[in-house]
This record gives sequence, C-alpha cells and structure tokens, in this order.
Amino acid sequence: MPTQDRLAEPTLPASPSQADYGAQQFWFQCLPCHGDQGQGLTEEFRMLYPPEERNCWESGCHGPRFYENGWTIPTLVPALVGAGSLQKFPNALKLQTYIKAAMPYQWPGTLDDETAWAITAFLMRENGLWRANQTLGVDNAASVVIVSAPVPLPTATLQATAMLFSQLPEQVSRPVSQNKFLIVGAMIFLLAGVAIILYFLKKA
Repeated sequence: MPTQDRLAEPTLPASPSQADYGAQQFWFQCLPCHGDQGQGLTEEFRMLYPPEERNCWESGCHGPRFYENGWTIPTLVPALVGAGSLQKFPNALKLQTYIKAAMPYQWPGTLDDETAWAITAFLMRENGLWRANQTLGVDNAASVVIVSAPVPLPTATLQATAMLFSQLPEQVSRPVSQNKFLIVGAMIFLLAGVAIILYFLKKA
C-alpha cells in the first residue's frame, strides 16, 4: 500500500462543499505554518520536509536574515484543530473576521471574503462544529459557537447575595470616608481627655 503524501494538495470530491474548498485553501495558505492536520508547527510535522528545510528559523529560510521577499516566522505557531484550539474566538464570525484581516501571516489582509469563509468552514468542520454540506456566511456564523460565554448566576443567587450585603453591620456598609471621620474624631476626643488629665495632675 503506497504511503500517503501528507504534503500533497488535497483533491476535491465530485460535489465539493465550502469546507472542501477550504481544505484546498488551507493547504495553500495555512499548511506551511499550521501543519498538514492543523496541529501547529510541531517538530513531527517539520520532519516531513526535506532535511535542509526542517529548521524554519535558520538564516535564509525564515530566520532573522531571510532571503528577498522572505519573512521571519514566529517561534510558536498555534494549533487550529483539536482540543484547546481556537479558544480566543467566541464564534465562527469572529474567526473569519480575524482570518481575513490578519492572515496569512506574511501577507495579512490579502484573502478575499470567499476564501476566508472557506477556510473558516474547513476549520469548523475539522473541529466538529460545522456540517460539511452547509454554507457558512455572515448570516449564520455568529451562531456557530466555538467558546461558550460564562454561565450567568441564577437570579436566586443574585438576590441572596444582595440580601447578604444589606444585612451587614452599619460600620461595614458605611462609605470609607465616613469611617475615616469617625476614627479622627475618636482620636481627638482621646487626646483631649489625656490633656485634661495631665492638666489636673500638674495642678495637684
């Protein structure tokens, strides 16, 4: 059985979906940095390249002194597929907006809307968040959740918390400025008492 070439361009099925087109665009635009399976720029992935191209940070490749039209590659390239990936994006709409504005890394902002949507659909499919036979777009992408919002506290819990604070002693619930005045007043009263005692002791 022939060994699969993991760096080969993916072929389209007879009736390709938006995500299938996205797979091709991912291969062309994203794979060199994010890996053939969206795993990121791992050592295992870099071993697929010829020996002379495996160190992505060498001078003359994507290191500090790159060739003409080259660029410096980050030392950490995140995974886009798998557990814990894409966690800074709440939904597919935010992801597509970021891809279109900031990717690819070396030529940010050069992708058109259709390409950015196709790549987004592919990533959603690979992460099990989107059906391959559906089309992702501005009308439905916000509903494709990647990271759920924090769960709000139940109303009963909020009411109980408010009641707890309303029952605190007056000294605690007073503003800080009022407490300061009380402390200063007490100190003045105490000093006055000490002065009176010293006065009478001196007279005696």
